[in-house]
Amino acid sequence: MTFTSLARNRWLRVAFVLALAAGVAVLFWWRGPDWGQVGNAFTIVRWEWVVVAVGLNLLSVLVRAVAWKIVMDQALAEPHPRFPLVFSAFSIGLFANAVLPGRIGELARVGVLTRKLPGRKGAWAALIGTVFAHRLFDLIPALLLVTYALLTAKVPHWAYTSLEIVLGVGFALFAFGLASARRHSRPVLDELGQVRRLLAMAGQGLRVLHSPLPAVGAAFFQCLGWFCQLLAVFFAMRAFHIYEGLPAAALVLVLVNVATIFPLWPGNVGLVQAAVALPLIAYGVPKALGIAFGFGLQAIEASVGVGVGMIFLAREGLSFAMLRVMPGAEAVEMPEDQTRAAESRERARISG
Repeated sequence: MTFTSLARNRWLRVAFVLALAAGVAVLFWWRGPDWGQVGNAFTIVRWEWVVVAVGLNLLSVLVRAVAWKIVMDQALAEPHPRFPLVFSAFSIGLFANAVLPGRIGELARVGVLTRKLPGRKGAWAALIGTVFAHRLFDLIPALLLVTYALLTAKVPHWAYTSLEIVLGVGFALFAFGLASARRHSRPVLDELGQVRRLLAMAGQGLRVLHSPLPAVGAAFFQCLGWFCQLLAVFFAMRAFHIYEGLPAAALVLVLVNVATIFPLWPGNVGLVQAAVALPLIAYGVPKALGIAFGFGLQAIEASVGVGVGMIFLAREGLSFAMLRVMPGAEAVEMPEDQTRAAESRERARISG
């Protein structure tokens, strides 16, 4: 691909994001709530429930880091990274995802760990594979949550199709992950360069599926993490005097995750608030209160990701600018690539 085509694609993406952002801004201005009422909603917030929601979000981060550690221990040779380092890398990844567009955080947490694993051949590739596997385990609680919301919550008609699509795609991705983990032969797509590279990385992370006990452990901690997030949404609703049950909280959590699948701009601010407020209308929650709750919920989640992430970013001696230049999967050398490169250098040395 030429530089011109790369630049053109980049500008097309920028134009699309700007057009979508403008559309969201116009929608908020034209059909938006009374912003005075949105501001007033924050004057009656019950801060004790906010503290509980923040604590549950922090607990969610902790147990999800445990799940990643379990996956990592199956993919990497000993000595394995210790949990404090894993938690630090995971927190920095959350920070990067919260403040930067794209999924920079997934590469950031890998970058933090590889700085502490000097001389480990194929560490980048293996760790990126563990990120893929960790996200695969996310599908289990996500599918359970979507199913629970569809069966129990007051789902708006416009949301049914999107949730059913998410459910179908989730099942398909999970089935693909299981099939990839069970396949020992080289796939037909091996010849496709970049696809082969990504599949090989994923395969390294999916080694955990060959060990039933660690796989169950990783799935359990991922489910526990999502359950903590569900409770955090539930208590955050209480903080804004929205006294609905777990089905409503599940619906909010599902639609917030759908709204942030594609991180178009930091936090997808605007889309998240719409995803929170619109379904709550069916529960009799005024639009202004729903929008205020959307901002509050996003602030609660960001306070954990940004706050804890910044602490560990400073602890690891990293800067915000360094997070923006993390190499992508195409820059990662697989172990066989490194072997070929070493052989080429040796032949060049002998012939020279």
